[in-house]
Amino acid sequence: MDKQQYAKIVKKNSPNSKCGVNCLKAFLVGGAICAAGQGLVDLYVSLGLSKDDAGTLCSVSLIFIGVLLTALHVYDNIAKHAGAGTLVPITGFANAMSSPAIEFKSEGLITGLGAKMFTIAGPVIVYGVIAAVIYGAVYLVLSGQ
Repeated sequence: MDKQQYAKIVKKNSPNSKCGVNCLKAFLVGGAICAAGQGLVDLYVSLGLSKDDAGTLCSVSLIFIGVLLTALHVYDNIAKHAGAGTLVPITGFANAMSSPAIEFKSEGLITGLGAKMFTIAGPVIVYGVIAAVIYGAVYLVLSGQ
């Protein structure tokens, strides 16, 4: 079998990409999560909190909801259909942190929960910190301080 025959077999057996539908689902679900976050901020402001406190409480609420839905195995079902729409908001980070922790809790607090919690989110944290340091250094140089 040569490369051309193999390529034909792969193309024949590979599923067609539904890029447009997948993008629409991601947009709608991600937008719904963000709209829910804005709704929480508005609710907390209407209850008398300052805008900053309402934003903080909204983040905490969305993280809690993300972890709760992950623990109930609901978040993964939503992610199967929404794709990146569930990864981008803060709920996706909560899912990335809690999912391995829940999965490996039977291995113990240190080697299971503690070690596996950062398998997915660890690189995100590292690159986020590195990007913040680089941004801060560039800002320092350009601001002339």
